[in-house]
Amino acid sequence: MNYVIIITTGILGAWLTFFVSERLKQGPVRASAVLALMVGLFFHCFPDLCNAYLTKNIPIVFIGTSFIGMVAPRARGNYIRLAIAAGLFSVIYLNKGHFFEGYGGALGALAFIALLSAMGFSVIISRSFLLKKGIVKVRKKVLKPKR
Repeated sequence: MNYVIIITTGILGAWLTFFVSERLKQGPVRASAVLALMVGLFFHCFPDLCNAYLTKNIPIVFIGTSFIGMVAPRARGNYIRLAIAAGLFSVIYLNKGHFFEGYGGALGALAFIALLSAMGFSVIISRSFLLKKGIVKVRKKVLKPKR
């Protein structure tokens, strides 16, 4: 159950940051900072609201995925791609072990990796769809039945 809550928190972190940045015109840095501060203060003031694991990890995941939400809409940022990237970030975070300990900017690096992976997957999927569509058109022309 903790994993579902962490992944949901990640998706909400990216979506809310993108929403506040773009729709409320606050800019990506301000949106990320304000939302991360609110979540961090909430769990600092109410540490007994959730179990210790969630109290420790929800603010970290939220901050990391708020970096994903800072993507510019011109960089093909949309809510589906953000959800995929935030979910990927959360899964990597949950399974990272001690790999990123001692590296400065581990959350930013994970956010960068997750966002680029999600953007790459979407490009591959869209190109493969266009390729399949083109192959179908060629087949129809080549195998056109004679009357």
